[in-house]
Amino acid sequence: MRPRREGGGPAAVHRLREAAPGHGTVHLVHPGALPATVHRTLAAALPEGDGLTVLDLAGLPRYWEAALTGGRAETSIDELADRLLAELPAAGEAPPYTLAGWSFGGVVAQAMVERQAVADRPAALVLLDSIAPVAAYQQPDEALQPSLLLGWFAMYLGAKRGRPVALPADRPAGCDTEQGLLLVLDAAVASGALLPDTPPAGLRKLYDTYVDGLLRNNRLTAGHRPPPSSIPLALVTAERSLLPGDRTLGWDQLAGAGLTIHQVPGDHYTMLTRPDAAALLARLLRPAGHR
Repeated sequence: MRPRREGGGPAAVHRLREAAPGHGTVHLVHPGALPATVHRTLAAALPEGDGLTVLDLAGLPRYWEAALTGGRAETSIDELADRLLAELPAAGEAPPYTLAGWSFGGVVAQAMVERQAVADRPAALVLLDSIAPVAAYQQPDEALQPSLLLGWFAMYLGAKRGRPVALPADRPAGCDTEQGLLLVLDAAVASGALLPDTPPAGLRKLYDTYVDGLLRNNRLTAGHRPPPSSIPLALVTAERSLLPGDRTLGWDQLAGAGLTIHQVPGDHYTMLTRPDAAALLARLLRPAGHR
């Protein structure tokens, strides 16, 4: 089946691997930034016969366009959840399935669970390096300082270009955005992620779009008040998570039915493409039926 599209943006649904008869499907909510095909490594690692469908938020215009227009989305997490729920098989017709979400996709996936009828909910929700939408983690825009954003951007750029971009251990702390981007540019050129003649203005444009995407997600979570989860949560953090050293990323506050915690190699982005990480994720994501 061809991916569905809305407007002129990316596709909303990517069936990376069809389930064989009698097998289930992993439905994974993806927030964009990287293309949905980044999950092909996971698709290949799943047990024989299991399927993988990526539900790409970047395929929803009100969400996708906000990263290009200043980071303010004319939608809500509940509206995004309802839109993606429409892509799941009809109640009573679905084989066993697992619901998962990477990064901000985990927030939307949790909203999807709680907006389903109890009989239609999956047995568990798997959260891939996702930060919980709880008050302690909801920060005003100005709290997202360049030293934090530039480190995340370097990880993102490395994943996007297929070459790690390693910043000096003591930087970009204390740098403003322009100084920090020059550090990122130097590191990216040194690793082969960017060509030596890459203009700083081009890197700045990519950075601004990246930050607008983060601001969009931050603003969407600001007004979101989710209930505790009605199903068990499994949190998978990366060794180099967005918030290093934070074991639960806030999900312990929403774990009404229990929380298990796992860790995989890589950073927030490369955890999706590393075969060693995919092998661990595949075991956690195997469809296990409905409640």
